Amino acid sequence: MDRGGSAHQPHRILERVQENPKTVSLVLEGSLACSPGQFAMLWLPGIDEKPFSIAGNDPLMFTVSRVGTFSAALQALCPGETLWVRGPFGRGFTLAPGNTLLVGGGYGAAPLAFLAAALRTACPRAKVEAALGARTSVDLLFVRQFDALGVAVQLATEDGTRGSAGLVTEIVASRLATEEFSRVRACGPEAMLEAVAELSRGAGVDAELSFEAYMRCGVGLCGACEHRGRLMCLDGPVLMMAHDGS
Repeated sequence: MDRGGSAHQPHRILERVQENPKTVSLVLEGSLACSPGQFAMLWLPGIDEKPFSIAGNDPLMFTVSRVGTFSAALQALCPGETLWVRGPFGRGFTLAPGNTLLVGGGYGAAPLAFLAAALRTACPRAKVEAALGARTSVDLLFVRQFDALGVAVQLATEDGTRGSAGLVTEIVASRLATEEFSRVRACGPEAMLEAVAELSRGAGVDAELSFEAYMRCGVGLCGACEHRGRLMCLDGPVLMMAHDGS
């Protein structure tokens, strides 16, 4: 576990990428020593500070979906402006060898693309597949990035506008029933994660699940991110769920 740096570091914005109508990726100057699944606190002086999953480490990148005032302020930043970063924090995904099924819901695809790239480097012989879900085709994220990594991707949209019609967990159930995986790694809404955990247990496969939580301090002091008796900024946000329930 890396508790990360406590001081804010300034990073100049190199590029602003419009991923879809609600989502922007900010590519920053510089890198960050971190693991896929860890998060950092992003700070705009005079506005606010909030946690965001790290979408890339070299160059450093964050993917921001517009949900409120602070995310809108982040999305309004332009190349050349400065974003302050504190971190990394939390437990990320492991890079253990073995065939992996990545499951992303909505903007949960962003840290999984970072993970897929890391797995390709750390475990080049392992099979990595991805199942990505969203409400509509417009909401899907990072499909091109997975394709560029040579990761086979199956898509699901709730309205059926791209890929299979329905939930991404239906793809998970099918893949676990027909292919052998050592581990499932997932990031997305909690209901999706709970369903993935249940499917993984049923298939006898360990799962690593990245849970969202409201984090303030990032170092386990305030208790704002407590989730089922665990502090997500220290014990998570990635939690290991063994297939035997431990």
